[in-house]
Amino acid sequence: MNHLSRRAAAFTLIELVTVIVIIGILSVVAIPVYLDYSRDAKSSTCKGALGGMRAAVRNFYAFAATDAGGGTPRYPTYAEFTTIGTVMNEAIPPNPYDTDGTPNNVVDATGVSKGTISGSSKGWCYDPTTGNVWANSNTKGISENTF
Repeated sequence: MNHLSRRAAAFTLIELVTVIVIIGILSVVAIPVYLDYSRDAKSSTCKGALGGMRAAVRNFYAFAATDAGGGTPRYPTYAEFTTIGTVMNEAIPPNPYDTDGTPNNVVDATGVSKGTISGSSKGWCYDPTTGNVWANSNTKGISENTF
């Protein structure tokens, strides 16, 4: 058997470049789709956490109106809202848009209109006079403080 009749099994340069180009095209299409999923997941997480906190505040308000709750409807105070087991059974859920390292921090937003960012800390805002809860952050293009 001579050496010319035996060919080594290998890819040519053209085949390798073609595969690299195809992978590049696929990544150009896939990465933006992945980023959209990531943004949608954060938005859904934020809305879900807000829904849970708002439901807990409304339940507290309704219970306060009963004889067992004192007979006077009222929203929980800031201290009651942030105390585990008073309004919520578990800790305040984290804000997925938080960037300061305290994801479940709550700012007392007494007298502040809903959607206003309060202070430099992120997390959540709670106004005990109205029972409003909102995200205390505002990501460009998302405006999660208006959820």
